Amino acid sequence: MDWLERVARLRQWSRDGARAPHKPLLLLYALGRFQADAEGELAYTAVEADLKRLLAEYGPGRTTTPAYPFHHLVSDGVWEVRTDRGGGSPGTGVRELRASGAAGRLAPDLRAVLGRDPSLLGRMARVLLDLHFPPSLHQDLCDAAGLELELAETQALAFAGRRQRDRRMREVVLTAYEYRCAFCGYDGVLDSAPVGLEAAHVRWWAFDGPDDVDNGLCLCSLHHKLFDRGVLGIGDEHRVLVSRSFAGRSAAAHEHVTALAGRPLLGPRPGSRPVAAPHRAWHTRQVFRGSPASAPPVG
Repeated sequence: MDWLERVARLRQWSRDGARAPHKPLLLLYALGRFQADAEGELAYTAVEADLKRLLAEYGPGRTTTPAYPFHHLVSDGVWEVRTDRGGGSPGTGVRELRASGAAGRLAPDLRAVLGRDPSLLGRMARVLLDLHFPPSLHQDLCDAAGLELELAETQALAFAGRRQRDRRMREVVLTAYEYRCAFCGYDGVLDSAPVGLEAAHVRWWAFDGPDDVDNGLCLCSLHHKLFDRGVLGIGDEHRVLVSRSFAGRSAAAHEHVTALAGRPLLGPRPGSRPVAAPHRAWHTRQVFRGSPASAPPVG
């Protein structure tokens, strides 16, 4: 049994590029808890708040419940659920999971393999991160899930059909945007090399986003993270969107985030393709949080 292949092929709801990271998030969390306590179970009532927080922060903006992956991950062969009445999940009802004393943990065969080969845990986590989230969020997700990848081998094994990234994208995108952040204009260099500038995918690579210039933005490290977390987006006429859900009281938060609302993107240079409408629309539907704030008054 190839556990990396099984993890890579988790069955998920899918329609028109919609994100449904419920199972990957639960499995990352379960791997983190296994790393801390290989024999422990995850009582639904004890982990519900943690899972709800993970889904709220790293899932799509629509309302969701941790009861869904807690029940359905069983069908992928990597997870088991038992209740006070014995084995088997009572379903996706929150009340039933709570009342029945439902508890989950990694499947017995998987636990046994991880006991013999602890490095597999890191490779599984890396597959989940690479397939479902952009690199800018990987460390944050590991921290949130309690995963310490430095304790395991972090280089994922290749598996059949895996798409390879185009390593040239970063240079192509940064060149198109003349080595400055499309949101704020930051253009720092150190000894003539750009520093703190990154090529961001608008439609995430994990969701069939191409390594093309019209799916890329040159962003500073701060705005890349905020863009991938849904604080920032791209609206009509390629103007910056800022989520109404964002709050920051400092002058820095106003200058670097709130004041961006309504500003036109900086770039790309003439002759380079701007962000394509389908990619902008995907990001707005699947990543951007809530509704956009109004542009601040001028003057």
